[in-house]
Amino acid sequence: MQENFSLKPYNTFGVDAQAKYFVEINSIEELRDALTFSKKNTLPLLFLGGGSNILLTKDFDGLAIKLNLKGISEKDLNENEVLVTAKAGENWHEFVMYCLSKNYGGLENLSLIPGNVGTSPMQNIGAYGTEIKDVFVCCQVLDLENFELTTFDLEKCRFGYRDSIFKQEGKGRYIILDVTFKLTKKEHQIKTEYGAITSELENLGITNPTIQDVSKAVINIRQSKLPDPKQIGNAGSFFKNPTIPLVQFEDLKQKFNNIQGYPNGDMVKVPAGWLIEQCGWKGKQIGNVASHKLQSLVIINATGKATGKEIFDFSTEIINSVQEKFGIGLEREVNII
Repeated sequence: MQENFSLKPYNTFGVDAQAKYFVEINSIEELRDALTFSKKNTLPLLFLGGGSNILLTKDFDGLAIKLNLKGISEKDLNENEVLVTAKAGENWHEFVMYCLSKNYGGLENLSLIPGNVGTSPMQNIGAYGTEIKDVFVCCQVLDLENFELTTFDLEKCRFGYRDSIFKQEGKGRYIILDVTFKLTKKEHQIKTEYGAITSELENLGITNPTIQDVSKAVINIRQSKLPDPKQIGNAGSFFKNPTIPLVQFEDLKQKFNNIQGYPNGDMVKVPAGWLIEQCGWKGKQIGNVASHKLQSLVIINATGKATGKEIFDFSTEIINSVQEKFGIGLEREVNII
């Protein structure tokens, strides 16, 4: 247990905020000890995974816990399906690469997403036509109210777009310890129709792609337009893509004939990046904070000296300008601490 501990290395924005107490845990027993300490001292809790989905706007007056639970196990279901369980502290991209090395399909479109396995179900991470819920079986969690272990299946997690029970009524109550996925061993479903995957495969000269080829294409695309958090502080996509009624979209189309949208019944998903770019934010910098020059959906700690409050205020200005121009409310995807 360490006191007055800097969390700068533990959040991908590189914000220098301090935690009153900090501890790294490597087992459920250590976790229970840390939770007992926090309860005894009436301390609020902050759980850290890969630190890629949080924005620290101030010092944390409680106990920050870094989950280092590690390990991967497998169980064959049949000739074509396998269950793969990864502990919460496993790096997400490394886990995807592990599965691809075994030729297990289902996660290839989720390559190079920052963070750890344990945080992946929280916001039902997704990219290029795939979401966690598509391959999710269950996760084991620790209930902070009674310190008991329980299992959440697909239905109980109530996954939505960048959403789950862990961001709603279960927020702050459950700690995800491991996640189990059902992946394919032979009959893989190749998804190349979303985004720029098809054109990137063409650039690579690939006409009959494997799951490894799809992963390579996704990695190339992400690296071409998303900044590496190790090089410049960011948390990936800062905002969710808003979903608006079809009627509202049609009205906006009369005014902005080049507006982009993906219809789904009576609703339309509008790319947040497009909205932000139309408001002139792409590449724009205010003080220590900027919108990335290649992807306006990404807010960056441009100088490395930004405070969490500066980043938060910058995001508020973006939200206000999109609301004013389009009448659409943007929602932050990152957790604000």
